[in-house]
Amino acid sequence: MSMGLLVDTTRCIGCGACSSACKEQNKLPGPVEEVTTAYTWTTVQPREGVNVRRLCMHCEVPTCVSVCPVGALQKTPEGPVVYDAKKCMGCRYCMMACPFDVPKYQWDRPVPVVGKCIMCTSRVKEGKPTACAEACPVEATVFGKRDDLIWEARTRLRKEPEKYVNHVYGLTEAGGTSVLMVSSVPFDKLGLKSNLPSEPPAMRTWQVLSNIPDFVGVWAVFLYGVHWITARREVVAKVEHHGNGRNGQGGRS
Repeated sequence: MSMGLLVDTTRCIGCGACSSACKEQNKLPGPVEEVTTAYTWTTVQPREGVNVRRLCMHCEVPTCVSVCPVGALQKTPEGPVVYDAKKCMGCRYCMMACPFDVPKYQWDRPVPVVGKCIMCTSRVKEGKPTACAEACPVEATVFGKRDDLIWEARTRLRKEPEKYVNHVYGLTEAGGTSVLMVSSVPFDKLGLKSNLPSEPPAMRTWQVLSNIPDFVGVWAVFLYGVHWITARREVVAKVEHHGNGRNGQGGRS
């Protein structure tokens, strides 16, 4: 069963508890930054009199997954789009392909990896809510089954039409996402893209790739990927062992 988050900007008080909980849960260094970076996976931004969270939207059909040539990004059955640094070869295709401009790169490290919200996948697998949802004191972020969250979002819009924009953001954008939003302010004024197609961009990616001769893709991945993956695995393992010792050194993208 696919899980997700419902974010209600009319309830958010901008306390930042979600961002702090994310930092603690994922052992991310440095203070919470004003924008999402490789070290700040979710942040709260004041826009047009409301507060809006920025984080990975966890697309139902993720474009980042479709363009990754080595499977470093995967969509789990539970909903989160997760990232494996040991597989990553640093091509940054995910950054270019994401319709929400989410993945960020650690430009300040000798062996950088991608940083983005993974929707507390370990907690979700254990049946627990995400750290951000658990920390929210006013339930501006709610965790649950995506279908239930869609019902809840539509119910709020139906009961208080004067309070909300008549749209659930993430219901159809880019083919649908596991993070849904409702708001009293038009979503484009919150800095969210409002012109995204309802068809998953990943479908176009697969259509293009299907027309490329198999040997081109295979050899490109093999020759370029094997070297990088084998070299990075050992180094990334060392960085993961010692890297969390970075005290307050966050890289802004």
